[in-house]
Amino acid sequence: MNGAVLQAALEGREHADQVRRLLSRDWHMLIDGTLRAASNGQTFETIDPFSLQPIARVPSATPEDVDAAVTGADSAREAWRQKTAMERARYVLDFADLVEHHGDELALLDAVDAGSPIVNARHDVKVALDQMRMYAGLALEMKGQTIPASNALHLTVREPVGVVAKIWPYNHPLMFFCRIAAPLVAGNTIVAKPPQTAPLSPLALAELAAEVFPPGVVNVVVGSNSEVPDRIVRHPAIRRIGFIGSEPTGRLIQRTAAESAVKHVTLELGGKNAMVVFPDSDVEQAAIGAVNGMNFTWSGQSCGSTSRLLVHKDIHDDLVKRVVELVEERRLDDPLSEVSQQGTMIDRAQYEKSLNYIEQAIAEGATVVTGGGRPEGARFGHGLFIEPTVLTGVTPDSTIGQEEVFGPVLSVIPFDDEAEAVAIANGVDYGLTASVWTRDLQRAIRVARTFEAGFVWVNGSSTHFSNVPYGGVKGSGVGGKEECLEELLSYTEEKVINIL
Repeated sequence: MNGAVLQAALEGREHADQVRRLLSRDWHMLIDGTLRAASNGQTFETIDPFSLQPIARVPSATPEDVDAAVTGADSAREAWRQKTAMERARYVLDFADLVEHHGDELALLDAVDAGSPIVNARHDVKVALDQMRMYAGLALEMKGQTIPASNALHLTVREPVGVVAKIWPYNHPLMFFCRIAAPLVAGNTIVAKPPQTAPLSPLALAELAAEVFPPGVVNVVVGSNSEVPDRIVRHPAIRRIGFIGSEPTGRLIQRTAAESAVKHVTLELGGKNAMVVFPDSDVEQAAIGAVNGMNFTWSGQSCGSTSRLLVHKDIHDDLVKRVVELVEERRLDDPLSEVSQQGTMIDRAQYEKSLNYIEQAIAEGATVVTGGGRPEGARFGHGLFIEPTVLTGVTPDSTIGQEEVFGPVLSVIPFDDEAEAVAIANGVDYGLTASVWTRDLQRAIRVARTFEAGFVWVNGSSTHFSNVPYGGVKGSGVGGKEECLEELLSYTEEKVINIL
């Protein structure tokens, strides 16, 4: 057995060992300070997208479990809001320290459960820690103001909303869980609903939260069907909902929430984001930016991916050639492999959906220049792998030119001039991110200002920055920005006090 084959065998054995270990342990929800099973004892199975084997049975919550979680959060909220902002921040910092201590274990859960490459799952832990500590550091920035008056005093104060629901998707299960830091620092209590397709790291985090926070402050429920999120969204005691996920689900949450009460809902949704490359750009750097911006590392399962590469016709062929070379150098492998640069799709439904989009693109006239299907080789005999794919000949009004794939598919669209590029970039229902590449600073600013997008890079892609607002416009989001002070303030309500 040669070295490469032996290494693959050892890695495969390690993966199987980790799956067996997860199967052997019990998983619980966190409701009102108690780690517990579902009230009816029901569980559901989670599947490893690499081995396609069951890895755990987790509680399948009932609407009654949701009610218990909300009751616990409601009972805890007065004592929690009475703590000073610095006291609440201290709890969040203690939780962050505990997450850091268990960071390797948590990253492993995301690798096995969500198919994320282990190196990048560890990076998610780091990002989560940075964000939690950032929000703790912003605790004293929840400031009011005074308004001048001759014979009176008018002032404003920031107060917590109450019980907050957080619902998020499968692409960053751990990192998105840790977004509970903002509403907690603001003085709210939480009912969290992790993704059913990748619940393990959130349930492990629930166990850690039980060690840190007072009972009822953090509650975590997970279910195998729509009953759980529907009950959360409709519950009259939940006055604030923060959702990350798909645009159709976001619209459903808006409608459902409005049927039960007037609620503050923030939605961070999908994108069909454009990266526009002008002919004066550095082709090498733009190619690297295009590959990074597509987030192939997450198999394209990222709402901010610049999945439309708009290239000026003068450099189209050169840029595409270099992008293809970089894409073909990427290594797909077992998510637990330290050399894996791209893992799996989350589940068979998303796997087949992405392949169907590729087939439809071909039927509508696109050409696959690399990828386009399942990778070949012995190590891909199982697992929900899709090759990183680059399509040319994509038209702006085609299906794949308009709709979010949420898979590793980069569509290249040529353009002739700036006006056409901006029109194509803005010609979709989404508006999350955008990127412009040029050496002309005036054009960079002009195009960036013209983009209908909430987060724009100039000569960059993919990267997020601490305390820099992130969020979209149009069909990509509403209700406020995230990852910044604005998110923290969005979990408060402004009260005006007039002293006469």
